[in-house]
Amino acid sequence: MRVIVIGAGEVGSSIAADLSESHEVVVVDVDGDRVDELTYSIDVLAIQGDGTSMRTLEEAGIDEADLLIASTDNDETNIVACSAAKALGEVFTIARVKKPDLLDTWNRSDQAFGVDFMVCTDLLSAQAIVTIVGLPAARDADPFAGGTVQMAEFEIPEDSSVAGQTVQEADRFDSLTFVGLLRGEDVEIARGNTPLLAGDYVVVIGSPESVQRFGAELSPEQTPGSAEEIVIVGGSEIGFQVARMLEEQGFEPRLIEEDHDRARDLAERLPNTVVMESDATDIEFLSREHIDEADVVISALTHDEANLLISLLAKQLGSSRAVAVVEHGAYVDLFESVGVDAAVNPREITAEEITRFTHQGRAENISLIHNDRAEVLEIEINERSVLAGRTLQESMADLPEAAVVGAITRGEECIIPRGDTHIEVGDHVIVFARTDVADAVAAAL
Repeated sequence: MRVIVIGAGEVGSSIAADLSESHEVVVVDVDGDRVDELTYSIDVLAIQGDGTSMRTLEEAGIDEADLLIASTDNDETNIVACSAAKALGEVFTIARVKKPDLLDTWNRSDQAFGVDFMVCTDLLSAQAIVTIVGLPAARDADPFAGGTVQMAEFEIPEDSSVAGQTVQEADRFDSLTFVGLLRGEDVEIARGNTPLLAGDYVVVIGSPESVQRFGAELSPEQTPGSAEEIVIVGGSEIGFQVARMLEEQGFEPRLIEEDHDRARDLAERLPNTVVMESDATDIEFLSREHIDEADVVISALTHDEANLLISLLAKQLGSSRAVAVVEHGAYVDLFESVGVDAAVNPREITAEEITRFTHQGRAENISLIHNDRAEVLEIEINERSVLAGRTLQESMADLPEAAVVGAITRGEECIIPRGDTHIEVGDHVIVFARTDVADAVAAAL
């Protein structure tokens, strides 16, 4: 497949690097330095030019392209690039936007703007934050099979009851499977004798209730649903969307916004949120508003430095958890290493969503894990699958070793796989696999 990526920033570069392994990728950017950097770093054709220009698109081979992904930091540029591509050929177009209003317009009109699929960065980021808030200690989480199954990634604390145990010893939760272990840069398939060490990240798949129980055991002081005191710092679009989504779930968060006009606007649009006009770096204000009693503090300002400062202040004052928006992906590990419980990078989330869409094929759903070092795939079993009509034990020899079935759904039922579990046509299987074998797994299933 020939893919044209408009924009060589963090999102575009990530998408191009991922797709270049199995597709012919062309990247277009107005910045010559970025073009040169890509030319020498990944196996793509990089072109300097304006992605909205028909001449540039023709130079990129738009007439032979199957897919165009517009991923610059400018919404209008991305939409115009998709429209121009549609005028030149039969190409499937994906646009990245930040403004939810544009997504609303697109949703109301079939193929509006010449865009076949639209991804809204701010909404995706807000959804990721709300999901993390609902799962104690979770660094990442995604639903599968219409919400019947949950995948989550947890850090194992030193004082955790499972730290130092093997997977077999820790496997005492109904409807839960330990599937993967992330230790440094390594991704391991979880086996019975695999040790769970403090500081490791473990990936589990199971029913939402079992995943929540596991998270509660890792962090007993933060039981699911106990986040009654939620403070959002920053009335950015992400901050607003987080508050709106939390209101829909029955929460009554507090939101701190320094700008008078923005604070007033948010107060009118968020009936169940207490909006406070103040500088959130004012320690006296934070103490007066009892930030130390907050179960979660979400920093959603527009600058990484401010989000880091707010998160560390909140933790120092006594807040249980700190979640921060991080615009630069290179800072994510830094934030989490100095005490931020979860760092959410909008660009990384957007790149994952677009890559997930381009990868799907037979997969109903895909989640990318640990900077795309592993994947969780949901696939419906048909007659050609190596699993169809066989037990799991009989069929696992036909799958790569670096893969494990984490859950099976049959209708509304979540089945935790065992060796004698019989797989039927129409079942949905949720599989954890290292990225280097994910395509082989999808082909076998």
